[in-house]
Amino acid sequence: MNIVCLDLEGVLVPEIWIAFAEATGIEELKKTTRDEPDYHKLMEYRLRILKEHGLGLKEIQETIAKIDPMEGAKAFLDELRAMTQVIIISDTFEQFASPLMKKLGWPTIFCNTLEVAEDGEITGFQMRCENTKYTTVKALQTAGFETIASGDSYNDLGMIQASKAGFLFKSTDKIKQDYPEIPAYESYEELLQAIKENL
Repeated sequence: MNIVCLDLEGVLVPEIWIAFAEATGIEELKKTTRDEPDYHKLMEYRLRILKEHGLGLKEIQETIAKIDPMEGAKAFLDELRAMTQVIIISDTFEQFASPLMKKLGWPTIFCNTLEVAEDGEITGFQMRCENTKYTTVKALQTAGFETIASGDSYNDLGMIQASKAGFLFKSTDKIKQDYPEIPAYESYEELLQAIKENL
């Protein structure tokens, strides 16, 4: 029994924090997991900047409402889900993901949650488990699934390398150079074909 595990941002939808950085003009918020491998460090950095600028959940959700899936993402996901089970494993948060899941036809997503004060200030975050993507893939394997994984960033490498087949998708030149053994694709057609060959 196969299960495909996909990253969300950079694979199916644009990077939420980059969109928010562009909407607010705060350049520092453009840093993502493609730049900073330590997710806790990255989130603490982001929350500090939000606090400095007096921005909270409401402002981020207003930006997310305007984000559409990447061109071809929904069709790719629909075709993939007709062939096999698919889970999106993301380090994003429930409070961000819901409108994007609606636009993608409500696929299953495993993600994290934000701690939000009554005034909307994001005060912290709760990760679902340690090393979420790798841990989830290993748990699925323990439950009898063979996993196939794809993502674009440093925090996807654990689940990609732990799976029977794994692929980089629309990744950076640096990550592709550092991990030449991982096949890298730029189009949904290529990725779909690679997954099909491993089902």
